[in-house]
Amino acid sequence: MNIKHNPLIVNHRCLTDKSNASNRQSSVFGWSSKNWSGYTITGRKGAFNRISGEWIVPYVKPTHKSTYSSAWIGIDGFKNSDLIQTGTGHEFVNGIARYYAWWEILPDNETVIPLSVHPGDHMKGTITKISHTKWSITLRNLSRNWTFRTLQRYTGPQTSAEWIMEAPEVDGSITKLARVCTTYFSCCRINGKRPKLTLSKGGIMVQNNITVAVPSCPSYRGDSFNIKRIY
Repeated sequence: MNIKHNPLIVNHRCLTDKSNASNRQSSVFGWSSKNWSGYTITGRKGAFNRISGEWIVPYVKPTHKSTYSSAWIGIDGFKNSDLIQTGTGHEFVNGIARYYAWWEILPDNETVIPLSVHPGDHMKGTITKISHTKWSITLRNLSRNWTFRTLQRYTGPQTSAEWIMEAPEVDGSITKLARVCTTYFSCCRINGKRPKLTLSKGGIMVQNNITVAVPSCPSYRGDSFNIKRIY
């Protein structure tokens, strides 16, 4: 059964941070953002019809105020307002660390997947176009041996694809990124092939003029990387 998560929490498209585009750290990457860090690829309309990736659910460290993070894969959302995605949430709210799985199609709020997620779990997400408007969203917890799948309508342009760590929105404002441990992405695929990621396709997260998350260089095969939370 799908249930709606807190309607105040939503994952939005990338909001680029032009104010930080010239500093030394961001210059080696292709973009910077207020709410995303990771890797994106772009193409013509209809270019991407299948994305997959694996990641390890990060551990969240305690914070005095509420903090949030999401790790996910998705199609669209980079410089456009459409997005189909699935991932995990990791947050520290009211003195409690919470971990959960979800899927989302903008502009709707995320829908929680009511199955167990814990830090250190090995996740695998896949999003596949089935027909002109029908898409399959699949999320597996390889550590706990469960699989969730849903078929949904989606009509976005299919012009970008992403593997991302995000600071989601709460009550209309981008949150402060949770103090998560390094997050590992692997086995990234687009249309069934390695995406051949390069630094120019990567992006850092900048909040209040401070860099808070930076991806590593991709592996030599161009299909895996990690994202480090900067303190």
